[in-house]
Amino acid sequence: MLLSNLPRTDLEVPAAVLALAAGRPLRPVWVNVLGGTTFEMRGDGYDRSFVKFAPAGSGLPLAREAGRLAWAQRFTPVPHVLSAGSDHTGTWLHTAGLPGGNAVDECWLADPAPAVAAIGRGLRTLHDRLPVDECPFSWSAEGRLASACERAGRGLIDVAAWHPDYRHLTVAEALAQAVDRPPIDRLVVCHGDACAPNTLVGADGRWTGHVDLATLGVADRWADLAIASWSLDWNFGPGWQEDFFAAYGIEPDPDRIAYYRLLWELGP
Repeated sequence: MLLSNLPRTDLEVPAAVLALAAGRPLRPVWVNVLGGTTFEMRGDGYDRSFVKFAPAGSGLPLAREAGRLAWAQRFTPVPHVLSAGSDHTGTWLHTAGLPGGNAVDECWLADPAPAVAAIGRGLRTLHDRLPVDECPFSWSAEGRLASACERAGRGLIDVAAWHPDYRHLTVAEALAQAVDRPPIDRLVVCHGDACAPNTLVGADGRWTGHVDLATLGVADRWADLAIASWSLDWNFGPGWQEDFFAAYGIEPDPDRIAYYRLLWELGP
């Protein structure tokens, strides 16, 4: 999960985004630690849309996300891709807006219960709707572990950034533990970053869609469940995980949760 925040209102708009807006009003709505930004675009005669911009060298996989959105939109509410492009300054992805707002909007931070239930039900619906046999993308534990080993060899894994539950491990120890994968419970098409902000919730408290699907792919459903439940602590504070699992319709599995959280720390 890339740590993200609400941006400053005076955030500089990239030239490519200004050109795409063609005079339509822009409002910054999200920024992450790698410098990627998301802008809401509105204008007379236009519905709400959003533009993600990734600076050159940031590594943010917007082109990869575009392909996954194009596939998933046939089955479940995800943003429709309007255009995508790149130049020497970076890459961008322009998508149509969906109903609802972010699950960590201020109204839900003040009253998390409806949002937590929506996150659980929305993730269950996503897992039930997306057809595993038709999905061309993988998010398997084996593939992620191979990627982690490659990045570890290049010194790109920072233990200091890990959650305190795993910070006592060295990279080598974490990789050794991650080899011992628990048996697959149920293969689904996972969201790939099922943290709370990536679920949209309507005014009635029902989920309305999912965003940020750059790592969508087939994996054990606990790869999503472990991270979705974990993110509730970061966004709403402790005490909401039980409600999330009840809304999804499953009992917590401590072994699978611990494994997939460790794998997440090694890299999504």
